[in-house]
Amino acid sequence: MNLGVGAAHAAALGIRRLPDLVLRRLAGEPHVIDGQTLYPEVRFAQRLGVLRPIPDSTVGYTRARVKRQARVVGERPAVGRVEQFTVPGPRERLTLRVYQADPAIPPDGVLVWYHGGGWVVGGLATADPVCRFLARSANLVVVSVRYGLAPEHPFPEGLDDAVAAYRWVRANARRWRPELGGLPVAVGGDSAGGNAAAVVSFLTRDDDGPGGPGTGAPDFQLLLYPVTDATTTYPSRRLFDGYGLPARRVDWYLERYLTDPDQAKDPRVSPMVAEDLTGVAPAHVVVAGFDVLRDEGLAYADRLREFGVPATVQVASGHIHAFANATGVSRNARRHLARAARVTEQALARRLRSVSPPK
Repeated sequence: MNLGVGAAHAAALGIRRLPDLVLRRLAGEPHVIDGQTLYPEVRFAQRLGVLRPIPDSTVGYTRARVKRQARVVGERPAVGRVEQFTVPGPRERLTLRVYQADPAIPPDGVLVWYHGGGWVVGGLATADPVCRFLARSANLVVVSVRYGLAPEHPFPEGLDDAVAAYRWVRANARRWRPELGGLPVAVGGDSAGGNAAAVVSFLTRDDDGPGGPGTGAPDFQLLLYPVTDATTTYPSRRLFDGYGLPARRVDWYLERYLTDPDQAKDPRVSPMVAEDLTGVAPAHVVVAGFDVLRDEGLAYADRLREFGVPATVQVASGHIHAFANATGVSRNARRHLARAARVTEQALARRLRSVSPPK
């Protein structure tokens, strides 16, 4: 049965509202791999086809299906302000979409958000439910970035857009609290967007700012199930193939993002292989238990710690890849995304207190 978007979205919302006991019965026997149990709501949604992986096809078809899926499993809660404008970029002007839950409340910081989609699919529309949820879950201004997608804009064009967008926000952060000289700024993203956030963090760590050299760097990085290493196959790639993200789909994305396979060894593609990560922003790394990218996300947190970078880890043990997009269907997606938002808010609030002049 192929439901329309509206009917499919209503069905997704219904799953989230079912009592736990009913969900467990509908999900069937517990599904356990590597000591982790798939959340019953995820199991049931998979059985209904709501969270079924998108089949292999053309770039255009995949983009359309991802956009439709975002509308089905996401939710668009009201926020106090949504505005969209363009800023200078390396190739053309970049579009930013800004979310703020309550413009009357002075924000504690800004979160520059890069959407997921394997560098090939997604955009402001697919990131809209995530950004609205983040804005409602934390006292932050959320700035969603439209960056160039492959294959039209292969590596490193989209990344150059991501860097330019961050630098513009950093230079103009005071617009959201004019009484201050600026606001703390974090970078964040999911999947390929998490990759962009990680790479932006080390590419801009020596940026000059109002306080001198290095003060223009991000204050924090929020990495949701990030791509961190395209040079190695981790055990999770075999264990969780097909749970939201088939392993072959990772290769499909990389083949369209990179113009030369050797680019996978570039730390701007695989931040795990960067020779020195000293001084990059403190990180909160969120991984899904049933995700082919789980192990490289955990490994990247360890890698950051090797260089003295504070890095905390949050494991959504029973969830699948891209769960942040499923706030409409999953209570656990909402719980984990809200926690990640609060961690980011707290980090920026501490930073704000440390740099704000005394009253």
